Amino acid sequence: MKIAITAFVVTTALTSTAALADQGLIKRGAYLARIMDCAGCHMPRDATGMPVEAAGLSGGTVGFEIPGMGIFWPPNLTPEPTGLGEWSQDDIATALRTGVRPDGRVLAPVMPWPSYAALSDVDMRALTAFLATMPPVESERHPPVADARDATAPFYRLTVPE
Repeated sequence: MKIAITAFVVTTALTSTAALADQGLIKRGAYLARIMDCAGCHMPRDATGMPVEAAGLSGGTVGFEIPGMGIFWPPNLTPEPTGLGEWSQDDIATALRTGVRPDGRVLAPVMPWPSYAALSDVDMRALTAFLATMPPVESERHPPVADARDATAPFYRLTVPE
């Protein structure tokens, strides 16, 4: 009986320590998402252009047109099937380090993945842990389009200086 109680106490202590470590990692990831301004693109906007904070990082509703490439809307980053629900934390880290999604599609150039590629392994793990623990939010997807006439939502038109 004494061994069982000791094992329970040790297991509980280890579990509590791991949970605290996980919470610290997630908190660090939330901080990184904030200073990296993920919400600047991946948070929906209301009709006045204000961020809809309650929607989290469920996908930008204002896209970016890149000359010669098309129009892209920032996707849902929540762990929901319309977002990163099917992606592993390794898939997310790979996309942030290489600019390539698990399906092979290259991220739009407006996504600053080359800068994010410099994150340390610990910070990348923190960021992906945070993304995986956000509340899932279902959202409408806006796939890339080649022409403004096919746009499904508002977008910014970027121009390249000549």
